[in-house]
Amino acid sequence: MPKVRANGIELAYETYGHGEPLVLIMGIGAQMVLWDEEFCRALSARGFHVIRFDNRDTGESTLLDHLPTHHPRDVLRRRLRGQPIETAYTLDDMADDTVGLLDALGLPWAHVVGMSLGGMVAQCMALRYPERVRSLSLIMSNTGELWVNVPTRRAYAALLGSAARTREEQIARQVHLFRMMGASPHRTPEARVAEIAGQHYDRGIHPRGFARQYAALMAASGRLTALSRIRAPTLVIHGADDPLVRPIGGRLLACGIPRARLELLRGMGHDLAPSLWPRVIDNITRNSKRAQNGPRRLGQNLRALFARPVSVSTQEAAR
Repeated sequence: MPKVRANGIELAYETYGHGEPLVLIMGIGAQMVLWDEEFCRALSARGFHVIRFDNRDTGESTLLDHLPTHHPRDVLRRRLRGQPIETAYTLDDMADDTVGLLDALGLPWAHVVGMSLGGMVAQCMALRYPERVRSLSLIMSNTGELWVNVPTRRAYAALLGSAARTREEQIARQVHLFRMMGASPHRTPEARVAEIAGQHYDRGIHPRGFARQYAALMAASGRLTALSRIRAPTLVIHGADDPLVRPIGGRLLACGIPRARLELLRGMGHDLAPSLWPRVIDNITRNSKRAQNGPRRLGQNLRALFARPVSVSTQEAAR
């Protein structure tokens, strides 16, 4: 697995295809392999040079176990009480990692696609380094305001469940997690979930790294007002049935970012299921080609708050 030095740490990465660079930023505690290889190859077939990588504290990238670590439930408690949260690093640091990866690969800019926590890192990247973000696609993410981030109890319990001690436990935990996070009809088949869970275990699972990323997420200030500064063409994809990052999160993102386009998909949970890939890839490709028009003010995207979810016809999952 190739690695590069970026922002003072090492990041493991893989690339697919040739063309305009497109970097994929994964969510909390998840490794690059959750960006399915077939999904990456399908994107590369659209003319992108696709880059997936392990965030800091995940997979084969640098682990930061020498830095402060606090149990996620303690972090949540402090956030709800309005108390300060000690963090090992911030979402801005993770955005700096991504820019460092582009630097190491000699890329002056990229189309940026972020999922869940990765979408929050992508927002920070677009705010801190607007010249490096050619287009922005945010999948199942939100603006970071506390009142927006109200998951269902079952989804939150599944996310914060006990760490696996064996490969079999890791597979069982991930299958359970995807059952809680998914929705019908767009669910990742359990056999595929089990395969990816096994890859996670073999590459190394790091509960302390998850806890540090969670602290960074919970300590971050809301970005709703700042999002009006984003000028990159922006696509927001969100599941109408997402139990972890509720649909209001996607609606507010599309409301707050000038010229953002919202795709609210019925039957999609917190799961980028193979049956959704054709629609998602079509939209990412279309967004990458959007011309940059003049900026709008915050209120001009208010229609996103009242947008109706659209249905996506199920297609045979990639094999």
